[in-house]
Amino acid sequence: MTSDPNSAPAAAGEPLDSYAAIGDGRTIALIGRRGQIDWLPVPDIAAEPVFARLLDDDAGGCIELEPEGEYRVRRRYLPGTNVLETTFTTENGVARVTDALVVGVAGRLPWCELARRVEGVRGHVEFSWRVQPGTMLGTVSPWVEMTERGAVIRCGDVTVGVVGADHGAEDPDPAETRVAVRGAFGTSPGSRHMLVVAATHDEPLRVPDPAKVDEGIDRTIASWRMWSKEFSYDGPWAPAVHRSALALKLLIYAPSGAIVAAATTSLPETGRGGKNWDYRLAWVRDLAYTVHSLVRFGLREETHAALSWLSRAIRRHGPDPFVFYGLDGAPTSVVHRREAPGWRGIGPVVVGNPAQGQLQLGVYGDVFQVCRSYVDAGNILDRATGRLLAVLADKVCDLWRSPDSGMWELPEVRHYTSSKMGCWQALNDAVHLCERGQVPGTAERWAAERERIREWIGAHCWDEDLGSYVMAPGSADLDASVLLHAPSGFDRGERMARTIDAVTRGLADGDLVYRYSGVAQEEHTFVACAFWRASALACVGRVEEATRLMDRLVERGNDVGILPEMINADDGAFWGNLPQALSHLALISAALTIRDVEEEARS
Repeated sequence: MTSDPNSAPAAAGEPLDSYAAIGDGRTIALIGRRGQIDWLPVPDIAAEPVFARLLDDDAGGCIELEPEGEYRVRRRYLPGTNVLETTFTTENGVARVTDALVVGVAGRLPWCELARRVEGVRGHVEFSWRVQPGTMLGTVSPWVEMTERGAVIRCGDVTVGVVGADHGAEDPDPAETRVAVRGAFGTSPGSRHMLVVAATHDEPLRVPDPAKVDEGIDRTIASWRMWSKEFSYDGPWAPAVHRSALALKLLIYAPSGAIVAAATTSLPETGRGGKNWDYRLAWVRDLAYTVHSLVRFGLREETHAALSWLSRAIRRHGPDPFVFYGLDGAPTSVVHRREAPGWRGIGPVVVGNPAQGQLQLGVYGDVFQVCRSYVDAGNILDRATGRLLAVLADKVCDLWRSPDSGMWELPEVRHYTSSKMGCWQALNDAVHLCERGQVPGTAERWAAERERIREWIGAHCWDEDLGSYVMAPGSADLDASVLLHAPSGFDRGERMARTIDAVTRGLADGDLVYRYSGVAQEEHTFVACAFWRASALACVGRVEEATRLMDRLVERGNDVGILPEMINADDGAFWGNLPQALSHLALISAALTIRDVEEEARS
């Protein structure tokens, strides 16, 4: 490898912005610039990962495919797809690798099938490859056996098959301390080589035919492009919006319709560690923003599946909504700590998230936003969902007076301003849905309580000296989540405009924004907050300012447009889990909001 700025880094524990993501609607693989796959839970995204070098350099497991010697790297997503194309250039030639998690003829495959196609473009390129399973974060001890169909790796209840075509597979070395399947081959102009990794959990393994998998890559490309054709957006920042929509599509768990918050667990929010959470769960908040965005693009299947999943989950496990659910719709609160060092040794590594069980009033606003977005798109709620919303609206009328843990899931229970605004949004949407005939009963009480909430916020949550809505009554702290309630319609006037300026002074670092006062000592800037500021600017009429900010923010993604949870404002480094749904959703929402405000101003 060389010192060329496009050359790949050599060390493990690589920068998080070096990863691209591919997926199949069931799991996601993260591929680094050396062609290595350092993260792939199989066959489901929430499973213990068989390939997790991202969190454990030594025993995490990986899938490597890399040229011998020095090389340069250029990569991209094939247009309109989540299929990655990486071009390696060496002294002796050029070769192209196409990576896909393959879909079937009739949609998602019932197993995981990773396909890596290597094509010779010019000259000759020598490749070596290795499939090395990990210990699934210290929970299993893998082994490999040779069968008449090739190598099979056993990792607890997970079975992994490794096959290929012209891939130069070698017999496993019994003396090797690490279980691995490996091989080597050379490309020539027009040559074609396949490496295929297929996996199942607690069921038989169908060993794929590499020739059929080769065809499956092209089918997967066509499938992604068909989806992209249905995606309707013609406005500013279209390439970034399209890429964020495709990244978000990776995070829609097809078996249930749930929205996964991020593809990974335990990637730290700071070099000091400690704030390492598992985001392979479905937050109601993320689902609300997803439906609100995707319905505006005319996407039907995803929005319907998401609302149906949420409605069933609440009815089955209610009566109150949980903050988040497992991808199957069941509430989950168990947190396991794993014996793994973490990314660059920054632990802990955990499975699960401890925020469950908190009272977060904003979740009620999220539930109603999902339903309103769905109805306003011309759809109809079923009776059971309508009755559920009526019960929840009545509950909000009483519950809004309670302190909670806030949007940021904080340990200190307070009367958080953004939570009260979320309750206002819930009742505002309940009134709207009732007037549309989608929620039974009368809206009189909901409308009256909605105005009481507005008055209470105006009287208790505004600080004239600061010129801002504060985080909570009696506090001088700022909270960027208040900016969400410019688009929600709570306030698009002078007070919100002054709050934006206060947040810019107190929480912004350049174009990026911290979540709330004092948190800069614990973590980096939160990507979504920066886009929320752009949205809020547009809502208060400062469209030119919003546009200039947005122009800069859309460049914050990595070379293939992936966004993380957090960014270090000093050096632009990625931190936290990725791809992060909320970050991509915030980009999409900001673009749509700015476009809509501009169109309203012209009409």
